[in-house]
Amino acid sequence: MTRQPHDQFAKQYLEELLAPLGTVETSRDVPSEVRQVDVCFVPASSPSTDSSNLGLLGKMAATACLFEPFRNAPTVAEIHGCLLKLYSLRAELLRKARREKRSVSEDELPLLWILSPSCSQRLLNGFGAKLSQDENWGEGVYFLPEFLRTALVAINQLPVSQDTLWLRVLGKRRTQQQAIDELIELPKESPLRRNILEILANWRINVGRSERLSNADRELIMNLSPAYLKWREEAVLEGRQEGRQEGRLEGRQEGQRLMVENFLRVRFGEINAELEAIIAPMLQLPPEVLTRLLFSLSKQELLLWFGEGSGRDLRLGAGGREKVENLLRVRFGEIDAELADKIAAMLQLPHQQLTSLLLTLSREELLERFGR
Repeated sequence: MTRQPHDQFAKQYLEELLAPLGTVETSRDVPSEVRQVDVCFVPASSPSTDSSNLGLLGKMAATACLFEPFRNAPTVAEIHGCLLKLYSLRAELLRKARREKRSVSEDELPLLWILSPSCSQRLLNGFGAKLSQDENWGEGVYFLPEFLRTALVAINQLPVSQDTLWLRVLGKRRTQQQAIDELIELPKESPLRRNILEILANWRINVGRSERLSNADRELIMNLSPAYLKWREEAVLEGRQEGRQEGRLEGRQEGQRLMVENFLRVRFGEINAELEAIIAPMLQLPPEVLTRLLFSLSKQELLLWFGEGSGRDLRLGAGGREKVENLLRVRFGEIDAELADKIAAMLQLPHQQLTSLLLTLSREELLERFGR
């Protein structure tokens, strides 16, 4: 049950990427018990695009194969389940070949690619999975013994490069976050960029509709939100008259405001007058900073940092240091000794002035600003 939302996205995502290279069949039934392979792929004799555009994923799709993507690292039982699907499909293909009185070589039978955000050493050892010694598959791709025709892909171990981008989008935490940032930065004319952004945006919308969000859901929404925002911004801009600067600005602001309103409703259930009043100042932040703040700060903290109730000349009151530390953790992940040493100086500034600095300056700029 926990795999279903990710399954649907991953199937659509892989189908979009692989369709130009051959025949893609999602949720393919296999005999015996009703089982479905997430993605079954058969390469075309004359694909409509160069498989090298997909890097490592294109290399995997050079032969008939099955893809089983996991949102969380699979258990031993789940790996066995994937292997059972492979063997059931393999038996079906061999029976069909016998009926048609033709032979099938081992190389013609599909390979199974199990895509996992990570793989423990225990899991790799238990299935005898090892890095390839014969071909240059690189780090993170572990092959089971030869006749099992299966590989485990530890997405978090893949090298950070254009070659692995399309697989790293299916990762978790920082791996997925970085891949989506790279995807957004691709030139607009890059093949597949627009369609993949739309798929990611739709995934983010669907997850956000859940009435009960788990921590994993919140993390996923945070990772997907930059892609959603970029897709929304570009879609709005395309509807404006080309070349009108005011139209471009209006479209960008409209997309950002919609994203913020959506976040606030998901987190707090409704947007009251207090929250409505802080949307405009929040929109002044870069999307990647704003996304993290929206998910990490409480309603009270958001009102503190973006509201005007504290007054221009007032300083943070009781608990001020804790509030500053929380905001610094959201922005930079941790508070090292250098940053911690500057907090006392930060607390001497009026609230609104400090807010502006904490939300806009980089770590290095903060250290320089308060180093005097």
